[in-house]
Amino acid sequence: MKWLLLIMSLPTDNAAIRMRVWRAVKASGAAVLRDGVYLLPKHDNCRLSFEAIAVEVQSGGGTSNLLHVEALDEVDFCRLFSRQEAYLAVLAEAHKISDALILSNNAIEALKQLRKLRKTYAALVEIDYFPEAAQQQTDAALTELEQRANQMRAPDEPHAVNAAIPPLSISDYQAQTWATRRRPWVDRLASAWLIRRFIDPKARFIWLETINDCPAEALGFDFDGATFSHSGSRVTFEVLIASFSLDAPGLKRLAALVHYLDAGGLQTPEAIGVEAVLAGLSNAVTNDDQLLDSASVVFDSLLLAFEKGEKPT
Repeated sequence: MKWLLLIMSLPTDNAAIRMRVWRAVKASGAAVLRDGVYLLPKHDNCRLSFEAIAVEVQSGGGTSNLLHVEALDEVDFCRLFSRQEAYLAVLAEAHKISDALILSNNAIEALKQLRKLRKTYAALVEIDYFPEAAQQQTDAALTELEQRANQMRAPDEPHAVNAAIPPLSISDYQAQTWATRRRPWVDRLASAWLIRRFIDPKARFIWLETINDCPAEALGFDFDGATFSHSGSRVTFEVLIASFSLDAPGLKRLAALVHYLDAGGLQTPEAIGVEAVLAGLSNAVTNDDQLLDSASVVFDSLLLAFEKGEKPT
């Protein structure tokens, strides 16, 4: 196995530069062989991290050397990169959130804390160069807790089913009546926008008081027993994309955003801002048709930005 070895020395009288370098080394996930000697696997992102640290060291009056080495077979450097303790710390925090959720029944606060914990988990995954079972176990625990909190926040959210998603033809779904639960939130709003934007431009929407009110001729979406709903790890928006093989530029990023806001997982850069905008619209607009029209402007704008490859500032 090939490795990168960074050997550096810093002046003792520059505390600021020493702190910056120490933080950069820690963020890179490098193993410490001894003071001033650090190790990373020979990956492109690791090389970039070490090169940036080397520049920082030299700018602060220190010296640095980046070496490419190949470990002997009997030397097990991989064990130096075990993240098990860090994952256990994340799991411990998840257990605290779970206990608090049981006591307070405050799903919104639990989801808020889970989002912060997901950021910690994502940062840990980035430097987990030799993943073991602990990573999967932690992800599964966070996902289960997110699903439980989301279910408490919105008890009428659909339960995911594990079924194949058959390919469908857009031409068979024109000028249809589509039905979903009233007061739509992110997944239902995004799905309705997607239907009208890419699948059925003449779609008519019915907003159901209860799912039992769904007319037999209507195409239901985002509720248990609907034609289109959660499947496996996909939310309804993602199921519609897969069902109709939609591949418009920008939809992949939009799907990641909708998934996070509806079901949790890895946070996208735009999520908090978009959630705030949609929440404001939902509070201000009481008519569901008008709410969809307003939200559609948001989704149109996001799609355009994603198509251009723009990143949030």
